[in-house]
Amino acid sequence: MTGAPSGGRVLVAGAGPVGLTAALVLARSGVPVTVLEAGPGLSAESRASTFHPPTLEMLEDLGVLGPVLEQGLVARTFQYRDRRTGPVADLDLAVLAQDTRHPYRVQLEQGKLTPLLLRALSRLPGNEVRFGARVSAVRQDARTVEAVLSDGTTVRGSHLVAADGAHSAVRHSLGIGFEGMTYPERFLVVSVEDDLAAELPGLAPIAYVMDPDEWLVLLRTPDHWRILLPTSGDTTDAAELARLPDRLSALRASAGGRAGPPWRVVQAALHRVHQRVAGTFRRGRVLLCGDAAHVNNPLGGMGMNSGIHDAVLMGTALCAVVTGRPGADAELEQVAEARRDCALTYVGAQTHRNWERLRVRDPARRSALAAELRATAADPARARQALLRSSMIASLRTPG
Repeated sequence: MTGAPSGGRVLVAGAGPVGLTAALVLARSGVPVTVLEAGPGLSAESRASTFHPPTLEMLEDLGVLGPVLEQGLVARTFQYRDRRTGPVADLDLAVLAQDTRHPYRVQLEQGKLTPLLLRALSRLPGNEVRFGARVSAVRQDARTVEAVLSDGTTVRGSHLVAADGAHSAVRHSLGIGFEGMTYPERFLVVSVEDDLAAELPGLAPIAYVMDPDEWLVLLRTPDHWRILLPTSGDTTDAAELARLPDRLSALRASAGGRAGPPWRVVQAALHRVHQRVAGTFRRGRVLLCGDAAHVNNPLGGMGMNSGIHDAVLMGTALCAVVTGRPGADAELEQVAEARRDCALTYVGAQTHRNWERLRVRDPARRSALAAELRATAADPARARQALLRSSMIASLRTPG
């Protein structure tokens, strides 16, 4: 047996944004943590790049918002566009000024948040982060949980937070189902150095581009523009990457632009996209957070954000359990159930609706949708209700 005696120490599987957020929540409450990360260091992966207002509030409470704002790009509006006719409606998050301390989104790749969380965690005594420590299974009894590492050694704690991704070994080890669906197309995410705002008149820093044949999502980050394109699920990656220049040229042509110089592609990757939720977010002394608990399509930027919300809410409830507050275990159970309900009825439903909205084919429905979006943007009360949902503030409010 290796590792510290359990005591009140909590194990965290995964050192991504969700795992490190959970670790920081616990450590700031005086609960020591051991983070077990499979990789040799922090991942540089930057699939998620949008931080919603309630997430910014949580990061502020954890003491890491300052550098996020310094490094990130503040986006006060986002936009719906028609690929063929241009802007349809711009929604201004300023109408949420009475609902949040941060009525805007911040665009910043997730790989730039994790070093900030790790630095904050390292300043607190009694915690450790082990890289190259892949959790392959878990065992638990009435008092402790053991993480079995891929090298056969074990680490013991009082509880374990599983934030080890969509292919979570912890979830598999516990036999927890992960039901849902897979989208028919893959998502091709491309980062370019070109200024899309110069190519597409009136472009906002976040734009959802509706089209019956090839919808798009366009996102400005501090370093690049990112383009998300739906891509056939039946072709090879090599074939799709080979035709990427033509697809980008078609984007320029759709805006009425002339042929220009070759696009300066920095990175391009294809992803299978799923919509799945674990059968439970708690099994005894183990909690599932983030992608280990639920995955969804990226339309609306809710995946990482909802995972951070899991980490803060379940981590806070777990602190009370570890420190022995009466009734805390029942409260933790309620929080875990509430987070699962949020993943099913809010995050999953909202992101799937976003996917359906972008790809509407019927001309009459497309025209009605555009009229609805324009009317919403023009009415502050309607805009506020829509933005409470899209910004995820509504997902954290008790119904009624």
